[in-house]
Amino acid sequence: MLWFYKSFFTAIWIAFFVYWQIKAGNTKTTRRLEPSASRILRVCMFLIAIVLLAFPNIPLPWLYLQFWEQGLWPFWLGAAVAFFGLLFSVWAREHLGRNWSRSVTIKEDHELITSGPYAVIRHPIYTGILMGFLGTAIALAQVRGLVALALVFLALWAKLRIEEEWMRSQFGEKYASYAQRTAALVPYLL
Repeated sequence: MLWFYKSFFTAIWIAFFVYWQIKAGNTKTTRRLEPSASRILRVCMFLIAIVLLAFPNIPLPWLYLQFWEQGLWPFWLGAAVAFFGLLFSVWAREHLGRNWSRSVTIKEDHELITSGPYAVIRHPIYTGILMGFLGTAIALAQVRGLVALALVFLALWAKLRIEEEWMRSQFGEKYASYAQRTAALVPYLL
């Protein structure tokens, strides 16, 4: 059973990444693409977060301080949060269809999707990914998990800000109205 606890998070993150890579090919043609500098910065922040979680012997002892004891409850709570968060991202990705892109883009015949998870949250893919990192941090119960979560939050928040600006310029009042009735990431909070 110990192998399950050691490999669960690795397995769900690899499955999520493979799914994302497979789905990345079937999208609409890009008409406008964010600058490469912001894409590179975001990739670097994600890579640092992944290194923090994947390598348990980085020579910075404070990263391994426990904020609570590891055990069954933190593991299963973290596993549930991560699993359902990543599943939520997959649902949002499927619902977005060919309008999706890993970078901030405007697509040919870009559509404003406001149904499914987008009826409640404007950026449900980001919400799900953040839940995945939050669940991983809960189960890990070490400062490095929180640092990884913070890095991913900052990377996605920066991306979200660009997307919001572009969607407002693309869809005008329609997007402004949509933004007023939905949360960016967390209903009733953010």
